[in-house]
Amino acid sequence: MRAFALGLIFSAAAFPCLAQTVLKSEPLILAPYEIAFVQDPSCGAGRVRKVTGAIRGLQRRKACVTLVAEASLVSATP
Repeated sequence: MRAFALGLIFSAAAFPCLAQTVLKSEPLILAPYEIAFVQDPSCGAGRVRKVTGAIRGLQRRKACVTLVAEASLVSATP
């Protein structure tokens, strides 16, 4: 019973860490290979801009991607 309760507490603490934050503007400083998701109207509805930091001398990589929402347990159970 303790193991089950410990696992439940651990999973409740771990799941919020998996969420991605969508920023309103592109950050000025971005570490190499760090990824930031930015809300950009040029990408269209339901899509965000994925910005990947680059090493000195190279430009950042930018692409429009769709964020996949995680299914909740309520909708997954029959």
